[in-house]
Amino acid sequence: MIKRQALDRLLEWKNSAYRKPLIVRGPRQVGKTTVVNEFGKMFDSYVYLNLDKATDRAAIERQMPLEHLLEILFARSRQAFRPETSLLFIDEIQNSPTTIAQLRYFYEEHPELCVIAAGSLLENVVDVRASFPVGRVDYMAMRPCSLREFLSALGKEHLFYFLDTPEYSVACHEELMSLFNQYVIVGGMPEIVDGYAKTHDLLAQDRLYAQLLRGYRDDVEKYVADRKMTDVVRLILDKGWQYASQTVSLGNLGNSGYAAKDVGEAFRLLEKAMLVELVYPTTATAIPAMPQMRRQPKVIWFDTGLVNFAAGVRREVIGAMDVMDVWRGRIAEHVVAQELLTQDDMPGKERAFWMKDGGGGSAEVDFIWTVDGQIIPIEVKNGTNSHLRSLHSFIDASPVDIGVRVWSGPFSVDDVQTTIRKKPFRLINLPFYLTGSFEQIVRKYA
Repeated sequence: MIKRQALDRLLEWKNSAYRKPLIVRGPRQVGKTTVVNEFGKMFDSYVYLNLDKATDRAAIERQMPLEHLLEILFARSRQAFRPETSLLFIDEIQNSPTTIAQLRYFYEEHPELCVIAAGSLLENVVDVRASFPVGRVDYMAMRPCSLREFLSALGKEHLFYFLDTPEYSVACHEELMSLFNQYVIVGGMPEIVDGYAKTHDLLAQDRLYAQLLRGYRDDVEKYVADRKMTDVVRLILDKGWQYASQTVSLGNLGNSGYAAKDVGEAFRLLEKAMLVELVYPTTATAIPAMPQMRRQPKVIWFDTGLVNFAAGVRREVIGAMDVMDVWRGRIAEHVVAQELLTQDDMPGKERAFWMKDGGGGSAEVDFIWTVDGQIIPIEVKNGTNSHLRSLHSFIDASPVDIGVRVWSGPFSVDDVQTTIRKKPFRLINLPFYLTGSFEQIVRKYA
């Protein structure tokens, strides 16, 4: 069984003195319902409503005082209604604008009751003529399984010690890199991870990959009403996987003839559904690092396993000795982007990369990430320190004196200097499998 880190975050929310109704967001089949159902076992009473069902929708849309409505809902499910020890989970809430508007009253009239709501895929981004009550709800993002969760599914929890104490990880480096490479191939979709944990067959989950992709495409037909936008979104879901970790021009994407405005709008729909992200460059070396929206973005999808399958590069990944050798290093960069988001469970957390502004040659750092008010540069690259020219360029131009190289080698920390200005800085060499511990490691070794 996969132990999802989201359970710990839900428990923190439950115990918070400032708890509000919680909106759990994430792509379809990422595990939202499964995790909340597991969380429901911690309560004396748990009621699950699926608003895809007309009967559940009618039950919660009754016009009556909230106190009476809650008593009826719990009685209907043969549950005792004791607000302090009860959980109400409203799934597919986008199907009921009335219930969305009602969330504010749960907060105002029954703050002691734990209330969670969720929706799936494109339903979250279509105009349903209702909005979540601003200031009266909390949000949490559910994403694909992290490497740590993948290891849990494989029964490898004993390796968590080495993820938490990176200085000792060299003792298991080869094993951890082997498991990381398996994770890169399989990806983090829970049903696929669970299937791989049972079979250990890298190619046995093809049917599930195909079903997931077909489901996302079918949802476009169902929820995007405008014909032209339907076609553009379908183009991205069909062909966009091939652009993973690649800088793209939105106009005429894939020789489609579509204007940049239309492609950008389609990407924004998919971004709100948490399926894909356009990662824009910044020229800043200190906060605030504003994205340069007029420049070309990189395409980052929500799951690397689906990228491998949909883009047709999985066999290349399986046959590689080093993930850095696959697809010109784009898969390595993509999985680092995916793991970076495990640092934060807030929807809308954005990644960025850095480009040098002005003259004096070009330079580009794969990612930047803010830790305690400092922008930390991240390069995904093997090789010697002297070859990290873009990272050196960033350090020379910035107030920070720390940089991170994610690579296939073991963990180490080197005190070095930049090649041009000879500025001293600390270089953290982070093996891929430690990307999910990035922030803790930076704080420890800064």
